[in-house]
Amino acid sequence: MSKAVNPQVPYDKLTIGVCPDQWGVWFPQDDKQIPWRETLAQMAEAGFSIMETGPFGYFPKDPETLKRVMDEHGFKVVAGTGWGILHQREAWPETEKTFREIGQTHAAVGAEYIVHLPPLFRSDKTWEFTDDRVLSPQAWDLYIENANRLGRILLEDYGLKMVLHPHGDSHIETPEDIARVFADTDPKYVNLCLDTGHIVYGGGDPVAMVRQYPERIDYVHIKAFDPALVKQAHDEDWPFGEAVARGASVTPPAGEPDMQELIDALAALDKPLYVVCEQDLYPADPAFPLPNAIATREYLASCGLGQL
Repeated sequence: MSKAVNPQVPYDKLTIGVCPDQWGVWFPQDDKQIPWRETLAQMAEAGFSIMETGPFGYFPKDPETLKRVMDEHGFKVVAGTGWGILHQREAWPETEKTFREIGQTHAAVGAEYIVHLPPLFRSDKTWEFTDDRVLSPQAWDLYIENANRLGRILLEDYGLKMVLHPHGDSHIETPEDIARVFADTDPKYVNLCLDTGHIVYGGGDPVAMVRQYPERIDYVHIKAFDPALVKQAHDEDWPFGEAVARGASVTPPAGEPDMQELIDALAALDKPLYVVCEQDLYPADPAFPLPNAIATREYLASCGLGQL
């Protein structure tokens, strides 16, 4: 194992974690995904102990059951993940109901964060358009209003911090979109899950974003994308799911961002951060995720993240 390039950088405030996406899991249930018990056992075998639970319902929803199975495999749950529409007024009741259920379960097991995945304008499964590609000013205003509202509910009622997640084929994808979110939301209730792969996919520079918005980076998904395939995806207007199926999400040190530079920038923030390993692999060959996750974790450790 190689040593971190910069031994003077204090990496001790960065805590490595994992989530089901690293095993090719995008949905609560899907016959193309590895069963959750198998995934959980492999995550432990790969040497992880910090968990973001991923799509709500993939792992058990019942908090007692969830805590028991995580304890059995040596995991501490630090975050949950939820999908909910914020820019359509008629969708709010269902979004609130979903996130209250997620909040209740994750508060009960000691989590600290909830990752809000934005609704996509193209389906992850069919790749068909399901929404307007660009939000109207009125829809954007409602998006912001409900983001603040949801963040306040999660914080005040469940003690959980909400972080918005940029995503390909969503209304929060580009650096301009993210800057607009920061300008319009209340940092008490809404901050960013810095998903380094999706930021690259959206044409951004994750390292520059860490340095530009240090106070808004509360949580990290660390992964890499192949810049040549990203360019082709946008040039040819591939759906995000097609880009992933063609191999755009890659195993570090391949792709961008440069992981040593990124990890040094995160460490320079000098604040506690969960840095969760992800690689968009849906649908995954069941034999691939375990050795791939081990290789990823070992490489990131050589850069100072979760040193072995």
